[in-house]
Amino acid sequence: MFRETAVEVKREVEAALIPSGTKVKLQPGTQVFVTQALGNSYTVYVNGNLVRIAGKDGDALGLVVLDQLDINAEPGSVEDKLWMQLRTCFDPEIPVNIVDLGLVYACNVIPLGMNDFRVEITMTLTASACGMGPVLVGEVEEKARQINGVKEINVELVFNPPWDRDMMSDEAKLQLGLL
Repeated sequence: MFRETAVEVKREVEAALIPSGTKVKLQPGTQVFVTQALGNSYTVYVNGNLVRIAGKDGDALGLVVLDQLDINAEPGSVEDKLWMQLRTCFDPEIPVNIVDLGLVYACNVIPLGMNDFRVEITMTLTASACGMGPVLVGEVEEKARQINGVKEINVELVFNPPWDRDMMSDEAKLQLGLL
């Protein structure tokens, strides 16, 4: 749902068009409507388009800068932390994280040495033609790299089996009004 009042862009800020992922710059004075603020990013409606703005640029919207959690201060194994990080990645058009959406098919942590690990993630998109694929893959890679000991990352984007609503968690279905 869109906000009833517009937010004015305070400074030039980079954004990614949804769903193409094309980079654009929003200029100061541009009126936008915030539709979602999840997972360290804002989704805004501007001039008939949805765009994604990094949470670190919240000040450009006159909003809170969305800081990232220090994942290494959290308890748990590398795998636990990886799943925590994946739950902070959101489809920019759907207010549900990629894990609960059922977009992550596999997540493996492979020891390379004493405290070094390789991470292999297999994931998909809600639609094979979604241009946000590279953006989401990049976000997954970036968040995995933040975990101490992760030295290698491979994120494979697949479309077989194709995603469908049955892959969503019950929590996601409830959140989207599908239960």
